[in-house]
Amino acid sequence: MEHSISVNETLLLLLLLPLLLLLLSIKHVNSKKKEELLPLPPGPKPWPILGNIPHMTRNVHITMSEFAKSYGPLISVKLGAQLIVVASSPSAAAEILKTHDRVLSARYASKANPFKLSDVNRMAIVWATTCNDSWKSLRALCRTELFSGRAIELQAAVRERKVCEMVEFLAAREGRVVDIGEIVFTTVFNSLCNLFFSDDLLVLEDRKGKASGLKSHISKMMELAATLNIADFFPVLARVDPQGLKKKVAKVVSQMFSVWERYIKERRETHESEFHVDALKGDFLDVFLSNGFDDHKINWLFFELLTAGTDTITTTVEWAMAELLRNGKAMTKVREELKREIGENSVNEVNASQLIFLNACIKETFRLHPPVPFLIPHCAMETCEVMNYRIPKDSQVLVNVWAIGRDPSVWEDPLSFRPERFLDKGSAVADFKGCDFELLPFGSGRRACPGLPMATKQLSLILASLIEGFDWTLPDGDDPAKLDMEEKFGLTLQKDQPLLLIARKQKM
Repeated sequence: MEHSISVNETLLLLLLLPLLLLLLSIKHVNSKKKEELLPLPPGPKPWPILGNIPHMTRNVHITMSEFAKSYGPLISVKLGAQLIVVASSPSAAAEILKTHDRVLSARYASKANPFKLSDVNRMAIVWATTCNDSWKSLRALCRTELFSGRAIELQAAVRERKVCEMVEFLAAREGRVVDIGEIVFTTVFNSLCNLFFSDDLLVLEDRKGKASGLKSHISKMMELAATLNIADFFPVLARVDPQGLKKKVAKVVSQMFSVWERYIKERRETHESEFHVDALKGDFLDVFLSNGFDDHKINWLFFELLTAGTDTITTTVEWAMAELLRNGKAMTKVREELKREIGENSVNEVNASQLIFLNACIKETFRLHPPVPFLIPHCAMETCEVMNYRIPKDSQVLVNVWAIGRDPSVWEDPLSFRPERFLDKGSAVADFKGCDFELLPFGSGRRACPGLPMATKQLSLILASLIEGFDWTLPDGDDPAKLDMEEKFGLTLQKDQPLLLIARKQKM
């Protein structure tokens, strides 16, 4: 027999409903009040109006690390009107990137951005301010077409061919001074260009300075992205753009676009022809065009993917080579492993990824010299509680992975290059895929770098090929122990002085 609600029950429900809504409202208000009553994370006392701007130095990551030693693993600083929260320990990083990942996964929108926010959110993966539907579909497309296990396996021959060209180029310049950063940059950039456009955009024999010019554009972009922008700290100045950052960013982006725009134009004409099916190359440009992307969206995506993919790998290889030169015992172990595991065979992505000690050296390089010292800045979408502190809405949120990698409470003898720490049975760090918050070179959570699988393959292949093929010395017989290891702060952490080396073929 069906049960029917009586008139009295209906009246009772109508009377109780407002009471229930009132109770829920009170609970929400009390919860909000509790959140608002929580203190901000501790930090240095701000100056009037300026906040902590006078406390900042050229190497902001080091300054923030020093603050963390005084005020704790989660700190806050005021730069003008802008509040910045910085996590500097594995537990604090886990709170930001895992526990509160949803509410803190937004990107901070700098006033230096010369583009409309709506356009960026439609086109971008890295810089989209929210994880909206467009961002999700773009990330899924990249993960499927470019960074999936099957895609990476199919692309291996392209990357290996480019590394072979690099080795041949170095062999032809035996005994001459070469800039490792320039050569690795060109190799990685062309590897990606072949996946995107099926063509090289640069040449290793760079007589016209195209590689150094393009590398300069990317480095400049990374530097601008990490520049402390006065308009961010004092929004009233946003229209004035006192540092000219908007113009500088727009100019660099335009210069980058001009490098590959003709490829997009030519391929679009091919797609619009009646015979386009037979002319498809099957590269990433074809994927974008087949999905109906306009030129501006394609330009922006290539800009993001190329800048993210080249500069990070280039700087990591440069730092790894510098550290191995300074630490002769580690270099000897890598050479012995190469001889033992590869022997007379050619280095490829499969056997390079299985070199345990070499990959421990890469992990140790990530620990000491993370490619992106603060990761890409996050932003609080709403006010939330983290580690019993209040993170207000619109706060910029950073994770100082540079500080975490040098924390003596996490790492034994943290300032020494000691790859063996990753071989110890008791090592807490198993990998750098975002699960172990002691080592986060590629981030974690929703905003983790989607290119991690490809980057790790390339790093092992390039580093193994450089060491397997050549003996390396500094110009003028300089002592490697005295090699300049000063850092140049930017969105990526580069060597302040380029790594200039002399290659000589290894004697059989």
